[in-house]
Amino acid sequence: MAQTSARPPQKPAPDSSRRSEKSRRAIYAAALALVTEVGYPKTTIEGIAARAGVGKQTIYRWWSSKADVLLEAFIDLSARTAEATASPETVGKQAPYEIPDTGDLEADLKLVLRAMVDELLDPAFEAPSRALAAEGVVNEQVGREFVGKLLEPQLQQYVKRLRAAQEQGAVRTDIDPRIALELFVSPLAQRWLQFTGPISHEYTDRLVEYALYGLAPRGPAAR
Repeated sequence: MAQTSARPPQKPAPDSSRRSEKSRRAIYAAALALVTEVGYPKTTIEGIAARAGVGKQTIYRWWSSKADVLLEAFIDLSARTAEATASPETVGKQAPYEIPDTGDLEADLKLVLRAMVDELLDPAFEAPSRALAAEGVVNEQVGREFVGKLLEPQLQQYVKRLRAAQEQGAVRTDIDPRIALELFVSPLAQRWLQFTGPISHEYTDRLVEYALYGLAPRGPAAR
């Protein structure tokens, strides 16, 4: 009787979604690493592809430029960092950058601005942040996407917290929160971007105090 040979076990078909996600993560990591190591001008699609171990056509299938790659990689980095540093009781219950509301507006603003200083001084964030900010000045599309996808959601958390303070009677009701938040956010951004001075927790604490209480002389009981 002729013997029939056993068929070799079939390997499962590769999961294209997992393969794509692995490639995407490798591209994110490559873009962030290169812009830190060689700077934005010397970072290229070809360099990102080589560093990530993918063909450049893989990158062009998902993004149209290195700015698009870096922007998406940076947004992903910011989201993952926010999730990793969130307390267990707030995971999934609040926006990634939501400002706490303890009832003490000064303390809450100081806390979140100190965290912003730490992020801006973190080498993992500083190089891509500066690259995107600089590119956004000369490339309107990148600038608008950087603001719309990353900065504006963060700024809206300040608006939300200031409106809550208005309802609590801690801030005048006639103040526009969107303008008011610039009193402490914009000076920090200018110092950091233009190297006009050092940034620190002490510096942002003063910004909050100046913004909330003004520059006019006041007596010890004014606050």
